[in-house]
Amino acid sequence: MDTLQNMRVFVRVVEAGSFTGAAQHLNTTTAYASRAVSDLEAHLRTRLLNRTTRRIALTEAGERYLQRCEQILAYVDEAEAEAGDAHARPSGRLKVHAMTSFGQHYVVPAVSQYQQRYPDVHVELTLAQRMPDLLEEGYDVALVLATELADSGFVSQRIGSAFSIVCASPAYLERHGVPQEPADLARHVLLQMVTPVFPSTHWDFNGPHGSESVEVGASPFQVNVAEAMASAVREGMGIAVLPIYSAVNGLRSGELAWILPEYTAQEMNVYAVYPSRQYLDAKIRTWVEHLRETLPATMAEDQAALKRFVRK
Repeated sequence: MDTLQNMRVFVRVVEAGSFTGAAQHLNTTTAYASRAVSDLEAHLRTRLLNRTTRRIALTEAGERYLQRCEQILAYVDEAEAEAGDAHARPSGRLKVHAMTSFGQHYVVPAVSQYQQRYPDVHVELTLAQRMPDLLEEGYDVALVLATELADSGFVSQRIGSAFSIVCASPAYLERHGVPQEPADLARHVLLQMVTPVFPSTHWDFNGPHGSESVEVGASPFQVNVAEAMASAVREGMGIAVLPIYSAVNGLRSGELAWILPEYTAQEMNVYAVYPSRQYLDAKIRTWVEHLRETLPATMAEDQAALKRFVRK
């Protein structure tokens, strides 16, 4: 038995003053309206209406039940309107997860732009060097860097791509010389990023001769955040592979030097991952659309800026 629907029929019968009137309003039959109220009475084991051939009248129990039904149906209608509005109008809390350095450089500015367009959305951004459990931790969208995604059952959209470059400080290069090709790195101090994105034992390059891999071996310094690695490189501790967004400020200031400029390293895709495509909340839909509109251009600007920093 559909109790909620039967409650709607009961309220309509009382308002119309007859089963026939209620049936006409509900675009159904008089027999259906009568059966709905009878089923409701059987379920409650209480008579709600006294019936004659000419009229109906509420019992005392029916009067009390009518008030409760009207309250309940008003709450249901309000909840349905609110949920339907969530599908149409972005509002409420948007819980987003992103990798730390990527989030600082790209996602925070994207949030600022997004909230200018949709001020009723309150963004809760978490930055961490891991892939979260979207369902367990309640995230609406995660920004993930990976060569490819494992099959998780979630929805993913590719936003763009990112790569890293090899950097050192000018002082380090003056002391130790400048590598001319990836194989030369074996004679240098290599500092290693340790994250779910970067492999811990080797660096992968794409360059004039195709794909190449360099073993890192035992590194004297490891860290899991790109900004911290950029600081270590600026201090002259060694050579590291840095994501563009973590290297670009140091390149502008001259504290970092880009070496092996014909090679890109650790190429990754950027994905927006969210739990489901069906009945997608408007704030999730518009956030992903905003990322697809803005992030590729911003990332391309950083990549284009690298040309100014090639060592002559």
